[in-house]
Amino acid sequence: MRADVVFNGGGAHGQPAWNGDSGQHNRYYANFVDRVRMMLAVDTRTGTEYGVVRTFASTKFQFTNLGGSSLNPNVLNTAVPNVNSAASYGLGSLVANTNLLDTPGGGYVAVFDLFVQFAGFTFGKSASAYASPWQGSPAGQLSSFLLGGHSGDGTGTNNIQYKIEFGNGVSATIGLDDPTVWDRTVVYNLGSALALNATLGGNNAYAGVHAPDVVGNIRIDQAWGLFQISGAAHEVNASYNSLGLNALPTGLGAAPVPTGPSEPSGHPDTKWGGAVMAALQIKNLPTGAGDDIKMDASYAKGATKYVISTDSTSPSFAMFGGTGIAGAYQSVGFGATTDAVYLPVAGGGDGALHLTESYGIRGAFNHNWDPHWSSSIYGGYASVRYDAVAKASICANYTVPAKAVSADYVCNPDFNVSQLGFLTRWTPVKNLSFTAEVQWFHLDQKFQGTAVLAPSAPKPGARYEFRDQDTVQLEFRAQRNF
Repeated sequence: MRADVVFNGGGAHGQPAWNGDSGQHNRYYANFVDRVRMMLAVDTRTGTEYGVVRTFASTKFQFTNLGGSSLNPNVLNTAVPNVNSAASYGLGSLVANTNLLDTPGGGYVAVFDLFVQFAGFTFGKSASAYASPWQGSPAGQLSSFLLGGHSGDGTGTNNIQYKIEFGNGVSATIGLDDPTVWDRTVVYNLGSALALNATLGGNNAYAGVHAPDVVGNIRIDQAWGLFQISGAAHEVNASYNSLGLNALPTGLGAAPVPTGPSEPSGHPDTKWGGAVMAALQIKNLPTGAGDDIKMDASYAKGATKYVISTDSTSPSFAMFGGTGIAGAYQSVGFGATTDAVYLPVAGGGDGALHLTESYGIRGAFNHNWDPHWSSSIYGGYASVRYDAVAKASICANYTVPAKAVSADYVCNPDFNVSQLGFLTRWTPVKNLSFTAEVQWFHLDQKFQGTAVLAPSAPKPGARYEFRDQDTVQLEFRAQRNF
């Protein structure tokens, strides 16, 4: 059982204020988000002539105010036709957004893990074989949004795995993961003149899932610590070259929606990307009993979710702040998280998928002061990189329609993110803990100069300075295990 509150965060899991209303810091943004949750697990183990048969299930019962979920109350209810258009967004509504707040006596129930294990096999919903044992939490931190490596599917992904134990702490695991939820970001079709918005947001042109991700690890787990090498192969495929209502090439200005007879326009050839990760834990440090260091380093191509990874979807970033430039309304920093981009031949491109590269590193030092007090310092760094062809296509699309850019304007969609956090935990009695955590997040974007932009409401159409952005959040938790 736990109770959380986050100040200046985008969600009760400790999401930094890096996009949506929280990234804008507009009047719809909630200064704090609170949540209560109960997790219930069922674990059964039965001995048989074939070995132990295990079943495991964990569920959560939760109520949250959802105050940082970028749910602008002026966005009209989706149950009413044609009310979520760009023209109506942010202009006021007589229809309440019922998603803004869990209803009194409401909340929701969700499934974390749900699997069967037998003779080395795991069938069901569980952490990927790619994941490290600490998944995305090297510090056991409150935030589920530490970037720079694989989240470890903190709520599980559908998979099939087989693990072999070689003895002396050496093992190997191979698995097939369903990538639908956990292993995909987006693919951009840049053929439409309106493909990208003011903060590089775009329509997802991913095709259907045609193959699972092939994942695996080799692990050494001994008294001194742990070392693991993980790998993943990920299919990247796109839907069609034309996403227009009349199957016109998107370069001719058709709206980028996949509702028309677009099949004759063809599609890019499918490509395979992947990711690798090295993870290390060092135990028995001289600084204190139970102290350890955990870290992992990752590289991905066409599989950005393995680096820009959270317990939710992979974020793209859109943050606003102040400016010192005369004539500018505010500053803005943004970064698009994608698996690939492509520009169809009809739109002037080569028609091929250009896979996005990313890399990152995360780590934590965990220290026990005494049996009742412990602290951790943790951090992460991640980079997203586009190749020369992808950059040219993105930058050409971004300035259509014209944005009246300044003389010193530079377009570069690459970006870096950094995080640094500190937490202290008090355990007055066994299985009862109180934790306070602070985290800093920095967006290092590569655009320069100024431009006239039309960001999401309630931000106005105005001149904005391209600038790096920062945010800090504070989170508290009370938790009882039983």
